[in-house]
Amino acid sequence: MDLGRLSTCRGVFRVDDTPVSNDDESTVWKGGPSQVVNLPVFSACLLMAIACLVVGDNLHWSISLGALVAGAIVGWKWLVVRCRKYEITTQRLRLFEGVLNQDIDEVELYRVKDTRIVRPIWLRVFDLGNIELETSDRTHPKPVLTAIGDAIEVREHLRKYVEMLRDEKRVREVDFDETGDSEFGDELG
Repeated sequence: MDLGRLSTCRGVFRVDDTPVSNDDESTVWKGGPSQVVNLPVFSACLLMAIACLVVGDNLHWSISLGALVAGAIVGWKWLVVRCRKYEITTQRLRLFEGVLNQDIDEVELYRVKDTRIVRPIWLRVFDLGNIELETSDRTHPKPVLTAIGDAIEVREHLRKYVEMLRDEKRVREVDFDETGDSEFGDELG
């Protein structure tokens, strides 16, 4: 594992690759979304603040207060993204979000069925990506880790622990098509 590369990403990886038992749950990766997701809002608020200051200077000073509103919007958006965190342990994915009231949601890793990395052009410019998960969890069937650095490497760590837990718990997935038939044909009934 290249530790030099790991130190540049926005997250913390577990360095050892030792097998993990059910009793030993440790953090594999911690991170959060980049503030790049706020770039459109930040840009719009900057333009709004400039316009309010210019127009307020020429017409009436109270129009300049619009710049304070723009600043408050920027501050709130920054805080919302700053308070969203993701944590991958050897057994679960934890999703933390909320500024005043915090929600902590968990998805057991053995419930993850599929992963997908989406890297739109505006995130690729900043070497970021979204990891979309498909799970069998009822409360979070499709969680997304938004705008994270080294998305490919994070997904590989996630995949490794998902497979390890599925083997350990002997979890198998059976897909059904629209007619209700399983991939095993008539064997199940």
